This record gives sequence, C-alpha cells and structure tokens, in this order.
Amino acid sequence: MAFNFGGAATNPASLAAPGFGTTTTAAAPAGFGGFGTTTTGAFGGFGTTTTSAAAPGSTFSFAAPASTTGGLFGNTQNKGFGFSSGLGTGTTAAAGFGTGLGTTLGGGFGGFNIQPQQQQQGSFFGQQAPAQSNQLVHTANALSAPTLLGDERDAILAKWNQLQAFWGTGKGYFNNQLPPVDFTQENPFCRFKAVGYSCIPGSKDEDGLVVLAFNKKEADVRSQQQQLVESLHKVLGGNQTLTVNVEGVKALPDDQTEVVIYVVERSPNGTSKRIPATTLYSYVEQANTKAQLTQLAVFMSVTRTELSPAQLKQLLANAPAGVDPIIWEQAKVDNPDADKLIPVPMVGFKELLRRLKIQDQMTKQHQSRVDIISNDISELQKNQATTVAKIAQYKRKLMDLSHRVLQVLIKQEIQRKSGYAIQVDEEHLRVQLDTIQCELNAPTQFKGRLNELMSQIRMQNHFGAVRSEERYSVDGDLLREIRQHLKQQQEGLSQLISVIKDDVEDIKLIEHGLLDRLG
Repeated sequence: MAFNFGGAATNPASLAAPGFGTTTTAAAPAGFGGFGTTTTGAFGGFGTTTTSAAAPGSTFSFAAPASTTGGLFGNTQNKGFGFSSGLGTGTTAAAGFGTGLGTTLGGGFGGFNIQPQQQQQGSFFGQQAPAQSNQLVHTANALSAPTLLGDERDAILAKWNQLQAFWGTGKGYFNNQLPPVDFTQENPFCRFKAVGYSCIPGSKDEDGLVVLAFNKKEADVRSQQQQLVESLHKVLGGNQTLTVNVEGVKALPDDQTEVVIYVVERSPNGTSKRIPATTLYSYVEQANTKAQLTQLAVFMSVTRTELSPAQLKQLLANAPAGVDPIIWEQAKVDNPDADKLIPVPMVGFKELLRRLKIQDQMTKQHQSRVDIISNDISELQKNQATTVAKIAQYKRKLMDLSHRVLQVLIKQEIQRKSGYAIQVDEEHLRVQLDTIQCELNAPTQFKGRLNELMSQIRMQNHFGAVRSEERYSVDGDLLREIRQHLKQQQEGLSQLISVIKDDVEDIKLIEHGLLDRLG
C-alpha cells in the first residue's frame, strides 16, 4: 500500500501535482514509516529529489547511487519518531523525510512523495489528470451501475463490488469492453482507515545521523557492537580519515534492532567534522554498498533529519490518497501538539497491528526506564538516610570534641594565668557568669522548670511501672470460689491416692499368697 503525491504508477507526479497516487513495486522489505519512494507494503514517503554538490572543503565523497528512483524513505523501516530528509552529493539523490510513531516497523508509515519533473515519464496535465479522472469514473460505475450482464444480476454485482471496495481488495467488473477496477486499501471507499500522529525529528543534516535496521536482536547487536563498527568502516571504504560512531541502539518489534550511526571525517590539519546525513545515505544506498550491508543483516537504511517549513507545509496541504479531505483537515485540527506531531494515515489491519506492536515496544521501553528510575530513587533514598545518620553522628562527635577542646583550653588558661591577679576583663566575665547562674537557678526560670519536668518524668515512670505490675485484677468472691474449687480438687486427689495405696497393699498380699502355694 502506498501514499504518494503524484500520478499513476507509470507516470510519477510532478512537483505541482495536488493529488495522491504514485505506487511503485520494489523487491525490498516493508519500510520504515517515512517519506520518500513508496513501495508495495509501505506507506509512502515525502521526498523532494534534489541535485546538489558535495559540501565545500570536504574530502569525503561517494559515487552516485546506482538508482535514483524514489524518495529517501522508500523501502525503509524506522524506529522512533522520525522524519528523514536529505540531499544527494554530486548526483540526483533522493531526499525526503519519514515518520514513525515510536518504533516503526512493518509496512512503513504514512508519507508523501514529490518527484521533480525531470524524472517523470509524462506531463501531469497530459496524462495524470485524465487517468485519475477515468479511474474514479470507472470505480463509480463498478459500485453503482455495472453493465456487465445486462440484467438484474448487475445489481448483485454492484453490491459485491461495494463490499470489495469497502474491504479494500479484489477486482470490480463493470463492463465487458473495459478492464476491471482494482480495489486497494487506498481507494476512497475503503473503510479500514484512520489517522494517527508521529513526532517530527529535530536532528539536522549536519548531525549526520543515519539509521540502519538489522535483522538481529538487540542483545546480539550490543554484544557485537565493536565488530559491527569495524565492518561498517570497511564497507565505507576503510579510509583512515573516517571514523564510524554509534549514536544509539534500540530494540524494534519482531526481534529487530535499530542502530543510529554517524561518520566523522578528520582533516590533515587536525580538525574534524561529521559527514552530512544525506551524503552518507546516498553512499549507503548504492547497489554495491547495499549488498555488503545486506551481508551484515541490514535490511533498511534511512536518514534522520528534520523537515523544512516548505516540506511540512506541502505535506499538510493535501490529503493522502484514499483519505477524505474532511477527515484530513479534522486530523490537523485535532493535532494535540502541532509543533511536535504530524498526522499520518493508517490503512488496513496490518498497519494497525504494526502500530500496536510499536506501542507495546515503546511501552516496554518506557516501563524499563521507569523501573530504572525507581531503582535509582530507592538507592538515593537509602544513601540519603545513611548520609543523614552520618551527619548526626559527626555532629555528636563534633560536640564531644568541642567540649574536650574547651576543657583543654580551660586547663591551659589556668596554667597560663597561674600567679597573676584577676584582671578587669576576667572580673567582667565573672559577673556575667554569676548573672547567668542566678537566672538559671531562679525558681521560675530554666533550672526550676527542668527540675519540675524531671519530677514529672519520674512520676510517670513510677506510675507506668505500677500499672505494668498490676495489669490484671480479679474479684474477691471469684478468687474465693477458685480457691474452694482447687481445695476440693486437692481433697479428691488425696482420696484417690489413698485408694490406690490400699489396692497396692492388697495386690502385694495376693502375690505373697500365690508364691507360698506354688512353693
């Protein structure tokens, strides 16, 4: 499935084309949601193909890509909230931007494609508009008034065509003289459509960020990250002035992994700079480079650059193919954050499932991050409690040391002043100390209050001890009944013991009698 600005499959859209519809088929995996060349199984891309020269002063240059068809995000897979755009270096290279909510995998994610006129096979006004108009007329005839059989069965055929159009699959036969209409999920009558939102990236082309999607698990990629960097360096030509760096590694659904890289070029004078993302991408997309990356399990590459205001305006100006303009306008109005989010179409159950996987993936990542933060907070709380306890301990130790120092100073001062008469300042100090002592010893002042508090504390402790000793009390009558009952039990036990003793004596006499008779 594809969403593109432009014409039919054999006639790419001109830059001024207001409609949607370019769909090309390429043998590439389902793409990152993005903007660029649209392939079967991916929402299209928004990519402006531009020719530009290499950055001045740079010794890092690549040959022209083997194929310049389509936008930057044609057959790509993208993780994260990403748009990508770029300019080729020394050749006509695709440029565009792509979007993906969270980790984007599978069939790609909403997009638009703008191709310059020099890449067209026909003019927009000469071929595209009539083709679109005829397609719409034929679709309307297939849904409302087919004339294939010429009887009441045409009404049944119309309902069947309507069902296929709603579902977004099948062929609609309506006339013996005309070929059937192909119903795809992009047709305006398909009901399985929605509009979501994706984040607009903030990375610039100068940052040089290029995303490589691997058919490997995140753990495997992280464990082999150094070997991966060395392999990528060889793929880029093995130039000693170039250094491959990994910006980040993130897990994608279906055991796939996204690796964000950038390349730093060192100049002979010692300075260094990053290779622009579009220059690096144009080299990565060459046929021979792509084949080497495929051997490294790379199934897609994409730049991660921000949208220009013109690109963003062009993207929002026209509704995607098959999406009602009213719904598109409402989606722009309902955008919760127009500065950071952009609406993208979702067509079909596969796209919905992909978005669900993305959401699950991002939820897991957020939960893992929350768990890490929670563990860090718990650890910090423990450290804080330990620190508070140590501070209290050090305060007590400081006070104790201060008292010891004061005692030492007192003894030293006594030794130093030994034999001298009391000086005037010392007399003043003595008077002040006496005054303080009298204030402390006053009945209504601090010492009296402390004595009162101490006496109250002792009384509380005494009453508490008494209450703890006499915790339980029993009524006197009940105690007498208990004593009487225990006395009766004791008498009964004594009678039982007497009976047992008498029986033992009798048994002994019987034994003696038996022994005498037997003897």
